[in-house]
Amino acid sequence: MRYAAPTGAPGGDEPLRLLTVHAHPDDESSKGSATVARYVDEGVRAVLVCCTGGEEGDILNPAADRPGVRERLAEVRRAELDRAAAIIGYHEVLWLGYRDSGYPEAPDATGAPPEPVELPADSFGGAPLSEATERLVAILRAQRPHVVIIYPDDQQGYRHPDHLRVHDVGLAAYEAAGDPQAFPAAGTPWRPPKLYYSLWSKARMLAIHEAFGELGLQSPYEQWWFERPWQDHRITTRIEVAKWYDRRCDALLAHETQVDPDSPFWFGLPREVAAEAYPWEDYILAGSDVATELPEDDLFAGLRGPGG
Repeated sequence: MRYAAPTGAPGGDEPLRLLTVHAHPDDESSKGSATVARYVDEGVRAVLVCCTGGEEGDILNPAADRPGVRERLAEVRRAELDRAAAIIGYHEVLWLGYRDSGYPEAPDATGAPPEPVELPADSFGGAPLSEATERLVAILRAQRPHVVIIYPDDQQGYRHPDHLRVHDVGLAAYEAAGDPQAFPAAGTPWRPPKLYYSLWSKARMLAIHEAFGELGLQSPYEQWWFERPWQDHRITTRIEVAKWYDRRCDALLAHETQVDPDSPFWFGLPREVAAEAYPWEDYILAGSDVATELPEDDLFAGLRGPGG
């Protein structure tokens, strides 16, 4: 696969590169992991940026709540991420270097935001925006990705401070990375040609919910799930990933402290049923310097050279 340089980007014939930005260890497995696995298998270089160590996470799998695990949770979660990233196929994992902000107050069933609180200065949510942006700009300029994936601007369904910050920092870094006047110490400017927001769609939830019913199984999706704010009308790009669904499941299972293998939410359906019920992962094209026709079925649409 080759990259046909857009106007304003360095020329030449370059391998395609993908960079994803996630808040905590395990987010990279639950959001878009099958997409990354597919592109890696097709020859794309993939880099993961994890913004925090996930130190404030709980142990959600009872079998993993063993003596000494909770006391070493940051170390354990880093090792889990390494295993998951290898399963997905990421070529490199980079850390932005912040502490998990935690969820100051558990959301209610509708995902309503908690009351604002002051976050620790060493946390991702509490760090100065310019500082975190410069760190990510340096990574973008060093890695020179053609496609960057961050979280959406609208996250009403789950307003974790670190997830909100992924959007704020990700967008600011995407806009600044190609500007020679911005953060001159952060490396040679590079403007990523395309920016996407990843999201879970209501269409996916409904398809999985109906698949449970067709098998006579109890669905984990209660009615309130379908009453949450959804953004299906904004979806521009669907990537077919059924063949890579196993990699997604295996990557999730690598996060032993965070993912219960008996969870009906993650694993209530046979894998082949879940993969076929909704065989896509969904994205919003948020920025593009190349011509592309919507809807897309390829994150690199408009970037491929002849025969790419």
